[in-house]
Amino acid sequence: MTQKDIILNRLNKLHPKIIDLSLDRMINLLKKLENPHQKIPPVIHIAGTNGKGSTLAFIKSGLEAGGKAVHAYTSPHLVNFSERITLTGNEIQEPLLLSYLELCEKLNQENNITFFEITTCAAFLAFSQHKADYTLLEVGLGGRLDATNVIEAPIISIITPVSIDHQQFLGESILDIAFEKAGILKPKVPAVIGRQDKKVRNKICSIAADLGTPVSIFDKDWSSRKFNGSMIYEDNDGIIELPAPLLKGDHQFENAGIAINVLKTLNYDIKIFEQSLLNVVWPARLHKLKSGPLIKKLEQQHFKTDLWIDGGHNEAAGKAVASFLKDPFHGKSHLIFGMLNSKDVKTFLSGMATMLDSIICVTIPGDVPSLTAMQVAETAKPFQKKSFVAKSIDQAVDKIIIQNKTGSNLRIVICGSLYLCGHILSNHT
Repeated sequence: MTQKDIILNRLNKLHPKIIDLSLDRMINLLKKLENPHQKIPPVIHIAGTNGKGSTLAFIKSGLEAGGKAVHAYTSPHLVNFSERITLTGNEIQEPLLLSYLELCEKLNQENNITFFEITTCAAFLAFSQHKADYTLLEVGLGGRLDATNVIEAPIISIITPVSIDHQQFLGESILDIAFEKAGILKPKVPAVIGRQDKKVRNKICSIAADLGTPVSIFDKDWSSRKFNGSMIYEDNDGIIELPAPLLKGDHQFENAGIAINVLKTLNYDIKIFEQSLLNVVWPARLHKLKSGPLIKKLEQQHFKTDLWIDGGHNEAAGKAVASFLKDPFHGKSHLIFGMLNSKDVKTFLSGMATMLDSIICVTIPGDVPSLTAMQVAETAKPFQKKSFVAKSIDQAVDKIIIQNKTGSNLRIVICGSLYLCGHILSNHT
């Protein structure tokens, strides 16, 4: 175990609950740290249920193409905690990260504080001590009481599509969740609003109106869509035809549209928009693997394989994977699937099961609250009769190999959890 792992484990034990939404603990520790969150480069704050990370990646790609230095804060990480904090485009170096974590731990004085809160304080420390032009800040959970919402004056707020997720923390109804997400809106700070259910959009707009927040709304003030293999972005200034986003999935055309709206607000030109779409990198979102032991195993059996991973885990994410599976493929499609015990397997699978030749269910490896492979399979069976259980990802691939003729075309999607994708990425590229 590394020194970083040791301190992260200690920080994880400072609060009895994994999630406890409040700003008080953040404010108290930030005061002891001399309020670093008030000294970081201008903030673009991003909330929403789906597409936060991809939208952030598009914005980051565009800003960097324009020669700007960009800090970014995201969660969760896939392989290494350091992924969460990037300083001017690079993951934070471990010695530097350790120094910030240790200072936060020392000044917190063993008071109750969640893991996300204290590590967010460490991120603010890092951002405050390194120059950049912008800080891209992704909300962890919700918005109103999220640790990142101590930022009082971002330059732009963003709400990506809102859907049902984390009901135990954000409320049972979609309007309750929308209220929490809209909590990042600030008076007079422009906000870009992605595609929303009509009721959600009205709720967000009502809150924005009460605050005096100017909004730019998908399908009202701007739109973006796929067209003949390209992307069309349209607003009051006219229509722009752009290359299709590098990130796969029809939903990425809308995420990219949010980014372009933001870049337009910041007065960047069309060349930057194009670079934003073509240079973007965001792992584990319909991410095609190119090498690693699973690829090697399939190649040794002479299969022609497209192997993809996707960390989405709610209804909207399931629809995105389903849309991807509709793309023509001359071969068989298989799903390797695992989920946390707080997620809804039925809702995720319902729209895609008929497009699959089998579902191989696994327990997510590692110390995470995973559904068992058997639990997942029991839920999946009504949707896909060929639902099997495997003890590992490796065994799941073996089961797919047994089902198919050597040399045939296979499309395999490993999905259902970012933790599952992180496990895969630790050994693959």
